[in-house]
Amino acid sequence: MIPIHLDPAGVQVALVGNGPLAVRRLEWLRNTGAVPAVHADAPSPELVAAAGSDLHRGLPGAAALQALDVLWIADLPEEAAAVLFAQARAHKVLVNVEDVKPLCQFHVPAVVRRGRLTVSIGTGGASPAVASAVRQRIDDALPAAWTGVLDAIAADRDEARAAGLGPADLNARARARLAAEGL
Repeated sequence: MIPIHLDPAGVQVALVGNGPLAVRRLEWLRNTGAVPAVHADAPSPELVAAAGSDLHRGLPGAAALQALDVLWIADLPEEAAAVLFAQARAHKVLVNVEDVKPLCQFHVPAVVRRGRLTVSIGTGGASPAVASAVRQRIDDALPAAWTGVLDAIAADRDEARAAGLGPADLNARARARLAAEGL
């Protein structure tokens, strides 16, 4: 696995699905800052309400797929998901079909957030339950104070870089601030 964090401002993301898994994935994506286009051929009332103006009725066509970087598929029958997977891959789109490991170029990690601090836990699709258990342990171990401290360190980093400090000094300043905060 190649662990990366994608900036939602720099990638085009879409979600295809109809029911509760699609609603859950939409909420997860929005919590990352993404604003995905949502495509559904038979959307549940809950998905219609959750997606709002981002809902496109019907499955995405070639033009919509060509504009994407990343596609999540949920709540589609596996045969339909496989066809859409192949079409998206023909356009070099990275695809994840919920709970169908052979139809995934990437796996969605369990995530702990403290403001801009994001800790992701993955098992390469081997066991989402294990990733969830580890996520809970990390969630319990990271106090809410990380949010404010990270913001302060980021502001200090910007000022220190503007003053000409290099990476070693920036690292030392951040570590000193963490130590001072008991983190």
